[in-house]
Amino acid sequence: MSVPATPTLSRLEKLVAFPTVSRDSNLGLIEWVRDELAAQGVASRLTYDNDRRKANLFATVGDSGTHGGIVLSGHTDVVPVDGQDWKTDPFKATLVGDRVHGRGAADMKGFIAVVLAAVPAMLARKNGKLLHIALSYDEEVGCLGVPRLLEDLSSSGTRPTGCIVGEPTGMSLVIGHKGASVHTCKVHGRAAHSSLAPHGVNAISYAAAVIAQLKQLSKRLWETEAPQSGYDVKHTTLNVGVIKGGVASNIVAENCEFRFDIRHLPSTSPGSIVKELERFAAEELLPEMRSIAPEAAITFECLGRVPALDTQETAPLVSWVARLLGTRAPPAQVGFGTEAGLFDAAGIPAVLCGPGSIEQAHKPDEFVTLEQLARCERFMSALIHAEAPEERACH
Repeated sequence: MSVPATPTLSRLEKLVAFPTVSRDSNLGLIEWVRDELAAQGVASRLTYDNDRRKANLFATVGDSGTHGGIVLSGHTDVVPVDGQDWKTDPFKATLVGDRVHGRGAADMKGFIAVVLAAVPAMLARKNGKLLHIALSYDEEVGCLGVPRLLEDLSSSGTRPTGCIVGEPTGMSLVIGHKGASVHTCKVHGRAAHSSLAPHGVNAISYAAAVIAQLKQLSKRLWETEAPQSGYDVKHTTLNVGVIKGGVASNIVAENCEFRFDIRHLPSTSPGSIVKELERFAAEELLPEMRSIAPEAAITFECLGRVPALDTQETAPLVSWVARLLGTRAPPAQVGFGTEAGLFDAAGIPAVLCGPGSIEQAHKPDEFVTLEQLARCERFMSALIHAEAPEERACH
């Protein structure tokens, strides 16, 4: 069995020990990485959220310059462990057999550990290729951090050739994923005693009508949308995940709110789906509601959006990464969304490739195997010493 080097494991241990749950600050981890890089002569730029409780980090290793280079990207935040039955301390990297357990071990601190451990080799290389390290915040709650990082790159004139996002893909090359967007629908009616229900407007009932329409849209997409091979679920999916409304069973509910997400194929526009829901609400529901309560309203808001990724198999970045991996297997697609779609939308071609399995992410006793970390190390070594991919991949 292949095992990773000590520098990778020690860095993974340090990274897991930072409890960077999305609701909390990630500054401890970011500042530790900044100082680790600075000790090796590598400068970092930080971009903060509005409250300066969280930050992205971007660093260029080796030759100075703004044009070209491959971005090695990972998010630093992890999902909560609340209510999960862990057999080990989730914020302590624990070796159990051939697995390193810990929150974020697979998603995706294992990849970050390999990248950081490889910095000395990056500095020692002779080929002059630029390499960049990008670490972001709040990926798990809608990829909220990386847009600020990309804005900073644009304003500084930094134009990388491509990006490898180290999400857990089992070290397989992934070139496409669905887009994701999260939306809320708020329904405002009029309260009344339940014995006088016709005098009120029941927000829950009208929210249910919108949800029923959303289900009809989902069914229609499955019947009419061209399925895209490569995905486990070959169609766009719509899901209502949270709903709340009303205060008592004997009161006509004045307010109701529900949240839904859209996981869409690259060829489908989530905006068109929401517009159809808005049109249904405005034409079919609001006139009836306002005939009783003129103040009645149905509003929609997008809480977050991640573009789909659809990198072409013929792109130079794809063939370059495949060559470094030493694989002839066709590139894959995945159903989960990532920051790669945002890099691609910003003009930086992107792919996914990282250690571990998405099946372990977000679960109790999350783990990455030693063999996967070692495979990632071999890939990183090949990447560091290879010639850069063709620049025409970029623009």
